[in-house]
Amino acid sequence: MEQAGPGLERIVIGSLRRVPQSEAPALAWPLVCGSAVAERTRAIEFAGAVLRIEVPDAGWKRELQSLASRYLATLNRYAGQKVERIEFVIKQDKKE
Repeated sequence: MEQAGPGLERIVIGSLRRVPQSEAPALAWPLVCGSAVAERTRAIEFAGAVLRIEVPDAGWKRELQSLASRYLATLNRYAGQKVERIEFVIKQDKKE
């Protein structure tokens, strides 16, 4: 019997390859970073081979930057679109 992991990964990759390439890295972000990180971050843009991720504060930014190379490798495996860099930006509170 085949393990679920590799089969599920093939399904995810196949699904991401069917969306517009410019959207695939942002859609893959929650899968790549995991649910705990996905709850506190948001992919906001993919342009020029750079995926911009909004983070809540400087602490999150530092922590995620230390994991960026791992995230990049997985993003590039999943998305089918070359992501050269992840840029973490601190969320700006909107003042009314």
